Amino acid sequence: MIMSETSSDWQRTTIDSAQAAAHPETAQAVARIKALRQSIDNIDSAVISLLAERFKTTSQVGVLKANAGFAPEDMKREDYQIERLHRIAIDAGLDPEIAEKYREFVVTEAKKRHQRIAEAGGDPGVLDVFA
Repeated sequence: MIMSETSSDWQRTTIDSAQAAAHPETAQAVARIKALRQSIDNIDSAVISLLAERFKTTSQVGVLKANAGFAPEDMKREDYQIERLHRIAIDAGLDPEIAEKYREFVVTEAKKRHQRIAEAGGDPGVLDVFA
């Protein structure tokens, strides 16, 4: 018998080998969920690594902007990014709203970092892992 505990609208299921033998469809679902979650974990690792690389690169842009006396924000670039990410999202089958939330996050964070670099006279050392 599969042990279930109903909480609100969610149901938690634990399955052991004896239950798996008695309920192979449920066991297959549990195994598939486990495999998919491993894929999700791998994707999350890649996304975080890519974000770290992105912010390292935008920090270099921040240094160049600070040294040239440019403002931390570039509205022309932002408009271009909105259109570009919207198209990429649609082509990838992703709701463009999700792409916009991502863009808003990274642009806001990049601007904050560029401002800190500018205030530090072009020193990217003002940024830390948790900035």
